[in-house]
Amino acid sequence: MRTLHEIAPLRETLDDARRRGLRIALVPTMGNLHEGHLALVAEARRRGDLVVATIFVNPMQFGPGEDLDAYPRTLAEDQHKLEAAGCQLLFAPDSATIYPRGLEAQTRVYVPEVSEGLCGGDRPGHFDGVATVVTMLFHLVQPDVACFGEKDYQQLAVIRRLVADLHLPVEIAGVPIVRAEDGLALSSRNGYLDASQRAIAPALYATLCALREALEDGAEPDAALADGLARLEKAGFAPDYLELRAADLSPVTTTTRQAVLLAAARLGTTRLIDNLSLTLPR
Repeated sequence: MRTLHEIAPLRETLDDARRRGLRIALVPTMGNLHEGHLALVAEARRRGDLVVATIFVNPMQFGPGEDLDAYPRTLAEDQHKLEAAGCQLLFAPDSATIYPRGLEAQTRVYVPEVSEGLCGGDRPGHFDGVATVVTMLFHLVQPDVACFGEKDYQQLAVIRRLVADLHLPVEIAGVPIVRAEDGLALSSRNGYLDASQRAIAPALYATLCALREALEDGAEPDAALADGLARLEKAGFAPDYLELRAADLSPVTTTTRQAVLLAAARLGTTRLIDNLSLTLPR
């Protein structure tokens, strides 16, 4: 696997790949890789000839007081994992390469509607940062397909809308959530949990599973969600939100059948997110 840090050699390498007719598959990450990320690489290998991963801890998507400085940077370990997983090219730029004029002077991409509420409500500007850096990476890499995890459900919806609205020739592949044996969705932030918090954390997924069963059996949504919030609080979480949305993140109506439960909750200073799709009864 080749690792590049600058834009010019990245473009030169990818121009050569395109001349050779290779299908390019992109896996954007912030590093500190786990099995969920490697599942994205595996999907990229199925969909492309040249797998390009990126590692960039994007300062634009972190708000004041969030964990930008503390976010784990484990490039050497990540390189070994990516190479073992079959990635052929890694682009790992620094912030000055991506934002040479600094964040304040940087052009930004805003995706309306789907970026609002949920994590967008709790983290103002977060999805502007995501949309901006993903647009840059699509421009720099010009992939045929890009793979994103379904754990970040709203992020995936923002990226799909971005691609549609800007008419970008990129296929977006959503990859199912990878979970630990106890159901906890894998996340780089799980490493922040202490032993007692890690023992509590699977209750987030268990709550979503119980809610899905109740809703598919015809439970009234507002009452079911209130019960779910109470269950999370009793387990020791401080919930940010627990919502039922249509699969496209629009509000649920009487005609909605395909829906998704979305949750964000804190254990101590660690913010966990998860989601679960379901089919509402007629």
